[in-house]
Amino acid sequence: MGEREPKYSSLGEDVYRSTTVPTTQSSGGVVDSFRRFIVGSSQPLSDVSEKETFIERGPLRSMPTGTPEETSLLRGVSADNHDVELKAVAAISVNGKSLAKNEKLCVEERVETSHGTVLVAVQGPRNKPAILTYHDLGLNHVANFQTFFNFSETKNLMSNFCIYHVNAPGQEEGAETLPEGFVYPTMDELSEQLIDVMAHFNLNRIIGLGAGVGANILARFAINYPEKVDGLILINTASTAAGWIEWGYQKLNARHLKSKGLGEGTLDYLMWHHFGRGYQERQHDLSQVYREYFVQHLNAKNLALFIDSYVQRSDLGIVRELDETKKDKVRRITVPVLNVVGAHSPHEDDTVTFNGRLDPTNSTWLKIQDCSMVLEEQPAKIIEAMRLFLQGLGFAINVSRRRLTSNASEASSTSRSGLDSVPLTPDGSFPTDKEIRIVENPIVSLA
Repeated sequence: MGEREPKYSSLGEDVYRSTTVPTTQSSGGVVDSFRRFIVGSSQPLSDVSEKETFIERGPLRSMPTGTPEETSLLRGVSADNHDVELKAVAAISVNGKSLAKNEKLCVEERVETSHGTVLVAVQGPRNKPAILTYHDLGLNHVANFQTFFNFSETKNLMSNFCIYHVNAPGQEEGAETLPEGFVYPTMDELSEQLIDVMAHFNLNRIIGLGAGVGANILARFAINYPEKVDGLILINTASTAAGWIEWGYQKLNARHLKSKGLGEGTLDYLMWHHFGRGYQERQHDLSQVYREYFVQHLNAKNLALFIDSYVQRSDLGIVRELDETKKDKVRRITVPVLNVVGAHSPHEDDTVTFNGRLDPTNSTWLKIQDCSMVLEEQPAKIIEAMRLFLQGLGFAINVSRRRLTSNASEASSTSRSGLDSVPLTPDGSFPTDKEIRIVENPIVSLA
């Protein structure tokens, strides 16, 4: 830029006499020129999406357009320092999320059950207490849980457990199309498969973590086999049979998936099922990742069979009975339940209905604000709720986290010692063959 010596004039008697400013101030001339260079018009620079343009530049100093008094107080600002150096213009993606499968995280095994073969991915040492997960419609253990279990706080907590990710038949990533005439298991039969999965891995008891369809399957399992379940963490759970509108819509989706593959209508339904309405304004980048995943990785015919099974589900048949003398005579979930939903989820009413049928003495309804896919959008809140829930089940969990106590540094050091999660004995006491140190108060919130 060419240098031109500006003309100066005094600010007046009521200001510092030695302070001067240029008589002709730029009304953002350099900035306006820079804006026009980048966007090719007078469009404000703030309107340009970060996804489209990334600007690496040097420091920008321009004379303010306020009063001379304000200008005079900004000492050290040179009148001729308007140069802007444009080093690079490049397109970047603001969403760094990927649903690509990480082969190193899990060891996959195929398990033969009385109702077909399922793929189970095992994550963590197998001598730890077991958490069994089950996924939602259109997803599998990779798309539904991989990101959550990669979250730093989750890894700290889950180091105390071994995770068994169960994939519904034909829903795993890269699954071959199920043969013609294959009879897909019903929802009750899918829950019965878990008995064979537990026997295969020599598991006596599990903690269930399920989302959507997976939550319904785990609830059925807990109703029939309460002695094999320590507790359930269920997300977006429907406890009733499908209504006429859902039944018709799902049947239409399944027919299109079988005949035409993944069409726009079915894709829109899957996006609504996971994100609710208005997701493009709230979670544009995350929703785009899942939209691309559905298009590229779904096996349409296998998903159609899974949808058919879900839409024909029966009511769980559970009731809330507050009379202690009658509780043993009704069908109910007897294990502790953490019932979770996102504030923007389309399944909020389903979880409210489900909550109304649970025993209030051993269940909690948790609604998390500003999200629909809670595991993806609010993992920190979910892991904190899980930590407290697992402690309530009798697991002494040692994780690194900030504390409000004066001996926080000592507690953090102890919590990193890698102690296992140890359940209490049936009488409520700690087992004597292991040393257990509880290093945090579960009531104390994060600092």
